[in-house]
Amino acid sequence: MFAKRQSVLAATAGAPPQRPPFRLSAAPVLTALKKPPVAVGAAGFLLLGTATLFLTVLGDPRAGTPSVQVELKRAPVVAPVGPTGLEAFSLGDFGAYQDLTTEGLLDPNGAAGTEALITLPDGASVSGGGAAMASPRLPAQPLPAAPIAGLSAPGPNGPLPVIAPDGRVPAQAYARPFRSNGKPRVALIVGGLGLNAVTTRAAIERLPAEVTLSFVPYAQGLQGWIDLARAQGHEVMIEIPMEPTGYPDNDPGPQTLLSTGSAEDIQAKMDWLLGRATGYFGVTNYLGDRFVASDAGTSAFLAVLRQRGLAFMDDGTARRRPGAWARASADRVIDQQQTPAAIVAQLNALEALAKSRGAALGTGFSYPVTVEAAARWTAGLEARGLQLAPASAMTQRPGR
Repeated sequence: MFAKRQSVLAATAGAPPQRPPFRLSAAPVLTALKKPPVAVGAAGFLLLGTATLFLTVLGDPRAGTPSVQVELKRAPVVAPVGPTGLEAFSLGDFGAYQDLTTEGLLDPNGAAGTEALITLPDGASVSGGGAAMASPRLPAQPLPAAPIAGLSAPGPNGPLPVIAPDGRVPAQAYARPFRSNGKPRVALIVGGLGLNAVTTRAAIERLPAEVTLSFVPYAQGLQGWIDLARAQGHEVMIEIPMEPTGYPDNDPGPQTLLSTGSAEDIQAKMDWLLGRATGYFGVTNYLGDRFVASDAGTSAFLAVLRQRGLAFMDDGTARRRPGAWARASADRVIDQQQTPAAIVAQLNALEALAKSRGAALGTGFSYPVTVEAAARWTAGLEARGLQLAPASAMTQRPGR
């Protein structure tokens, strides 16, 4: 038996040891795990190991160390404020107006020592308190107060313009009188008035009486602004909101005339808009390129104006649309670029057009720089051989 065992050992000498099957080697562990106390302990150990691994990989390595919490606040972004008329004319191509000199320290009553009075090279003045306009206030040339008897009738939202029994029409009665002197005529409409008190008052007081002013129908105290403008000598218009491309994202405001509106809808909206005040000789459009492309809508709108004896003067959008009691279209929008150089260039082009054609009409918005540019430009028109005319003098009756 010993010899047999030796031969087996000899036969297996040098061979690698053979591992027992996993089932046999793991059998004692599996048997132990079947015991409830051992199983519970193993589960707890596994849970603890898992938690330790989680904290190691994803946990805060600085946990437990001293910390400080700081509340961070982003500083609010302040929108840049556009330049006033004076500031715009003190920059860039208008360097002559940078040479401001202080003549004295005056208060409104002439007492010394309170406020700087600055004189510009062209003689205009501005207070050191920061007035938005440098052009001087002009003397009033009053027009008759509104309403004029016989030219209005009660409406659902306020008095509406009407043709008087004797044939008088608002388009003539509320217009500024004009007599040609034979020189080429140039006219200017400044719109968007009534929403900003500073620029509205500046346009009324610092632009020549021959400049026509156009008011937004939504302005608070609209009748008061119109009365003030007429007392200064300006003829006035009301702006009619019309559907533009991109409506309703591009929304002119309540009571907008829509290209899809019926004649009854347009009549009702016009009654609301025209009933906001009295004393205007006509209306102009606010936006409206999509509306004026509608034959039905535009015809209904112009029919209302014709029945009420009102003029329609558009900014060039509705140039080929005849109608209303009287009509005219602007030749140029002067302030599509709101810089002094660009605005003056457009005004000079308008002047050249008037000289070549005999008459020209421009329109602009009541930006401070526009009002300032218009005030300076109109001051020298007579010396340059032109006559400043109210916009109503540019209208024509249909068929004439």
